[in-house]
Amino acid sequence: MKVFEIAPVKYIDNKMLVLDQTRLPGEEIYEEMHTKEDVWEAIYKLKVRGAPAIGVAAAYGLYLSVRDFQGTDIDDFALQLKTAKDYLVTARPTAVNLAWALSRMWDKFVSEIHGAGAASDKTAATGFDVKTAKEVLFAEAEQIRKEDEAACFAMGEYGLSLLQPGMGILTHCNAGTIATAKYGTCLAPIYLGQERGYDFKVFADETRPLLQGARLTSWELCKSGIDVTLICDNMASIVMKNGWIDAVVVGCDRMAANGDGANKIGTSGVAILAKEYGIPFYMYVPTSTIDLNTPTGEDIHIELRDGEEIYKMWYEKPMAPEGVKTYNPSFDVTPANNITAVITEKGICRPPYEKSLAALFK
Repeated sequence: MKVFEIAPVKYIDNKMLVLDQTRLPGEEIYEEMHTKEDVWEAIYKLKVRGAPAIGVAAAYGLYLSVRDFQGTDIDDFALQLKTAKDYLVTARPTAVNLAWALSRMWDKFVSEIHGAGAASDKTAATGFDVKTAKEVLFAEAEQIRKEDEAACFAMGEYGLSLLQPGMGILTHCNAGTIATAKYGTCLAPIYLGQERGYDFKVFADETRPLLQGARLTSWELCKSGIDVTLICDNMASIVMKNGWIDAVVVGCDRMAANGDGANKIGTSGVAILAKEYGIPFYMYVPTSTIDLNTPTGEDIHIELRDGEEIYKMWYEKPMAPEGVKTYNPSFDVTPANNITAVITEKGICRPPYEKSLAALFK
């Protein structure tokens, strides 16, 4: 199987399917989503994860929430849609793509109503009824998925221009094809390089506490035949000191207007090490993940998770005393001054990021 045949979210034969990434690498199981509660749980419990993939899941999930609406009143339909939107957005607060995709779906619906005359008593004349609304929403979800595929491919091309054949590359967490609609963000240049004979040597941090580097990144890289070495998080310094790392590539869940980037916990430490050893640190960020309304990384809400993920989740027996206090943030923020370049689907941004990021949206 080619890695690109793996999709974290599918909508086939009127069914929304999510690859349960909590079961990887042991089992490849797709779960069918039936309700908005199913989608919320899949996002919250990290069955689907990675900012772009969360956005795709949210878009399809919002459509799913009204797909079986039986009424004919467009106002009742709108109320159900808005309720589902407000509910789904609570699943993961840090990844901006969740709110972005839901808002985009809602805005598309609202703009179509306005284009049809706004009031429900005009829908008979304009033809914008519940059936049409469903079609519009599904088409928008499909468009979000296709745009993400194209964006990831573009990031792969831009990112590959920064890399040379034979390089050793360190990555943290999982920003691969199962974190996106296709190709991945920071792993996209790895896959494109593999197709073009670049012979990269990839080192993957295990990425505590959810082991997404070990379970997911090493899994999909092995599956695609890429040379990958799994290391513990606290080994990043020694592999850099050994001269085995020529570049660091990571993804991003939310980037502030000043270029501070939130990514899986431990990313900021890798960036500090890379700076110490003079290694370029590249953050791959779709424009949908850039939040110009968030001034700095200090304004990014950091999600705290159950402490059992640290000492109990992956073990037959607890690896810490019962009742010990825990601190388990999902993300940390890498300051902009530790990021060599930001790779987007629209091009490569360099400091000062306040200007280069803003220019992407002009």
